[in-house]
Amino acid sequence: MVGDSSAPSQITHLLRAWTEGDARALEALTPLVQRELHRLAVHYMAGERQGHVLQPTALVNEAYVRLVAWTDANWQNRAHFFAMAACIMRGVLVDHARKRGRLRRGGGNVQVSLSHAEDVPVVGRAPDLVALDDALEAFATFDPRKARVVELRFFGGLSLEEIAHVLDVSVGTVRRDWGLARAWLSRELARQPV
Repeated sequence: MVGDSSAPSQITHLLRAWTEGDARALEALTPLVQRELHRLAVHYMAGERQGHVLQPTALVNEAYVRLVAWTDANWQNRAHFFAMAACIMRGVLVDHARKRGRLRRGGGNVQVSLSHAEDVPVVGRAPDLVALDDALEAFATFDPRKARVVELRFFGGLSLEEIAHVLDVSVGTVRRDWGLARAWLSRELARQPV
């Protein structure tokens, strides 16, 4: 589950107050979400080489700046917020990898694994971030909901229950989508050259 279990309702309350124009709510919200965003960023950046220019704090700052810039966002709850943060972090990481000229497979890309969310192993080597993004984009063309489940689970760190709430489907549906999506992505990523 994303974040401190004692804070979800507080975060939701502050998000709604911020949406309604309460600037003080954003001040109170910032330290609560920054800690969780940093935890997620540390996890994503764990595969980066030592001394890499993009550090977890920079990833958090970039994602947070983009999130607070959405003046017309209607934040429903913390799961919705972290789901959007997941999308933004994914974009920042992939943009950075592409800008660094690492588009070729095996060229120093961030190595990631779909197995970090729950204990469901992925056969084979860990895919690089650009390969994962490419595969996820291809997957989204024919099954957008399953692709969104992967994004929310892998990049957002949301629980199956939180994803079900965000997507307005049952937990069983999310569980099936997650399993099928992981199997498809694992197969596709195994085809990538080493």
